Amino acid sequence: MMRYIAGILLLLQATAMQAAPLDAPALFDNLRKKVLTVKDYTAKVKMKINVSYMRIPPLAGMLYYKSPDKMRLERNGGLSILPKKNINMTLRNLIPSGNVMVFDAGVATIEGKSVRILKVVPEDDNSEIVLAKIWVDEADLLALRTETTTRNEGTIIMDLRYDRFASYALPDKVTIFMDLKGYKLPKGVTMDYNDTEKPLPPKDKKNEKGTIQITYLSYDINKGIDDKVFRERE
Repeated sequence: MMRYIAGILLLLQATAMQAAPLDAPALFDNLRKKVLTVKDYTAKVKMKINVSYMRIPPLAGMLYYKSPDKMRLERNGGLSILPKKNINMTLRNLIPSGNVMVFDAGVATIEGKSVRILKVVPEDDNSEIVLAKIWVDEADLLALRTETTTRNEGTIIMDLRYDRFASYALPDKVTIFMDLKGYKLPKGVTMDYNDTEKPLPPKDKKNEKGTIQITYLSYDINKGIDDKVFRERE
């Protein structure tokens, strides 16, 4: 009987230990490790850019990504777009790297899911990222929202929704919210907007916001991508 009782006590203790939530630094470290497992991918995507002062038709094509920051959008029809370095369309680039300080900022609910909020401050004074807030689905170890404050780009908010590729922390849909002050759309996008739409004067765009919505229809993950894919083509 005593062995039976001792066994039950050990089982209950182990269950309690497993159920105990991770502290904020450990949760962030586990999330970052999961995100970093993706070294490259090729994705079939649809993209919609919403800018109030410009009408841009939806884009479709292949999006190529290679860690840490190489990206190219090959549009249907053959036109390639190399996003500017300051266009952060990947979760990896919105999560601080290197040594960081991580603080627990409480809990919230996103679409019915309870999430932990982490505040992350890079220890490197030269980091482009000043502060990141991450809403983490602890059960599935996924970032459902990020709010990243940078030195040169202002604050970028990203909402992420997952389904088929959650095991890689790769979303099925992303919505990026960004400030448009000083922002210039890549060549190959602006040529498509209706040229009867006159851009607003720069002073009127001071407080303008914009969004980029990306739907990922399929992924090929960690298959290897040659660097020449990301070079400018003549």
